[in-house]
Amino acid sequence: MKPAVLIPVALSAVLAACTSTPAAPPMSDPTPPITAQCHAEDAQSLVGQPATASNVELARTRAHADMARVLKPGQMVTMEFREGRLNIHVDANNVITSIRCG
Repeated sequence: MKPAVLIPVALSAVLAACTSTPAAPPMSDPTPPITAQCHAEDAQSLVGQPATASNVELARTRAHADMARVLKPGQMVTMEFREGRLNIHVDANNVITSIRCG
Protein backbone atom coordinates (compact mmCIF):
# COMPACT_ATOMS: atom_id res chain seq x y z
CA MET A 1 0.00 0.00 0.00
CA LYS A 2 1.15 3.51 -0.69
CA PRO A 3 1.79 5.90 2.23
CA ALA A 4 -0.83 8.31 0.84
CA VAL A 5 -3.47 5.57 1.27
CA LEU A 6 -2.29 4.60 4.77
CA ILE A 7 -2.73 8.07 6.26
CA PRO A 8 -6.53 8.28 5.69
CA VAL A 9 -6.94 4.68 6.93
CA ALA A 10 -4.91 5.41 10.07
CA LEU A 11 -6.82 8.64 10.73
CA SER A 12 -10.18 6.93 10.43
CA ALA A 13 -9.03 4.22 12.86
CA VAL A 14 -7.92 6.86 15.39
CA LEU A 15 -11.17 8.80 15.05
CA ALA A 16 -13.23 5.64 15.45
CA ALA A 17 -11.44 4.92 18.72
CA CYS A 18 -12.41 8.39 20.04
CA THR A 19 -16.14 7.90 19.66
CA SER A 20 -18.02 6.79 22.71
CA THR A 21 -21.25 4.98 23.19
CA PRO A 22 -24.11 7.03 24.59
CA ALA A 23 -24.38 6.79 28.35
CA ALA A 24 -27.48 5.33 29.89
CA PRO A 25 -29.75 7.91 31.51
CA PRO A 26 -29.23 8.28 35.26
CA MET A 27 -31.50 6.19 37.41
CA SER A 28 -33.95 8.07 39.53
CA ASP A 29 -33.84 7.80 43.29
CA PRO A 30 -36.75 5.62 44.46
CA THR A 31 -37.05 7.51 47.74
CA PRO A 32 -38.60 10.97 47.63
CA PRO A 33 -36.42 13.83 48.86
CA ILE A 34 -36.88 14.85 52.46
CA THR A 35 -37.91 18.46 52.64
CA ALA A 36 -36.36 20.53 55.37
CA GLN A 37 -38.60 22.50 57.62
CA CYS A 38 -38.33 25.64 59.66
CA HIS A 39 -41.05 27.35 61.71
CA ALA A 40 -39.60 30.66 62.88
CA GLU A 41 -42.88 31.65 64.49
CA ASP A 42 -42.26 28.97 67.15
CA ALA A 43 -39.06 30.74 68.29
CA GLN A 44 -40.27 34.35 68.36
CA SER A 45 -40.38 34.39 72.18
CA LEU A 46 -36.56 34.65 72.10
CA VAL A 47 -36.61 38.05 70.39
CA GLY A 48 -35.15 40.53 72.89
CA GLN A 49 -33.00 37.87 74.57
CA PRO A 50 -29.19 37.68 74.26
CA ALA A 51 -27.91 35.41 71.48
CA THR A 52 -26.08 33.00 73.77
CA ALA A 53 -25.22 29.54 72.52
CA SER A 54 -28.05 28.07 74.58
CA ASN A 55 -30.62 30.59 73.27
CA VAL A 56 -29.52 30.00 69.66
CA GLU A 57 -29.89 26.24 70.14
CA LEU A 58 -33.25 26.73 71.87
CA ALA A 59 -34.46 28.84 68.93
CA ARG A 60 -33.25 26.20 66.46
CA THR A 61 -35.02 23.36 68.25
CA ARG A 62 -38.23 25.35 68.76
CA ALA A 63 -38.26 26.21 65.05
CA HIS A 64 -37.51 22.57 64.10
CA ALA A 65 -34.68 23.90 61.91
CA ASP A 66 -31.72 21.84 60.70
CA MET A 67 -29.28 24.64 61.47
CA ALA A 68 -29.14 28.18 62.79
CA ARG A 69 -26.88 31.10 62.08
CA VAL A 70 -26.49 34.37 63.95
CA LEU A 71 -26.33 37.43 61.71
CA LYS A 72 -24.63 40.52 63.12
CA PRO A 73 -25.12 44.07 61.84
CA GLY A 74 -23.10 44.69 58.68
CA GLN A 75 -21.95 41.07 58.46
CA MET A 76 -21.43 39.64 54.99
CA VAL A 77 -23.69 36.63 54.44
CA THR A 78 -24.56 34.29 51.63
CA MET A 79 -27.96 34.97 50.13
CA GLU A 80 -29.00 31.48 49.05
CA PHE A 81 -32.28 30.30 50.52
CA ARG A 82 -32.04 27.18 52.67
CA GLU A 83 -35.41 25.91 53.74
CA GLY A 84 -34.20 24.27 56.95
CA ARG A 85 -32.02 27.14 58.20
CA LEU A 86 -32.96 29.58 60.95
CA ASN A 87 -31.51 33.10 60.66
CA ILE A 88 -31.16 34.88 63.98
CA HIS A 89 -30.54 38.61 63.56
CA VAL A 90 -28.86 40.43 66.44
CA ASP A 91 -28.00 44.04 67.21
CA ALA A 92 -24.61 45.47 68.19
CA ASN A 93 -25.17 44.25 71.77
CA ASN A 94 -25.80 40.65 70.61
CA VAL A 95 -29.51 40.88 71.45
CA ILE A 96 -31.87 38.98 69.13
CA THR A 97 -33.87 41.45 67.03
CA SER A 98 -35.61 39.06 64.63
CA ILE A 99 -35.83 35.39 63.75
CA ARG A 100 -36.57 34.17 60.21
CA CYS A 101 -36.22 31.03 58.16
CA GLY A 102 -34.09 30.79 55.06
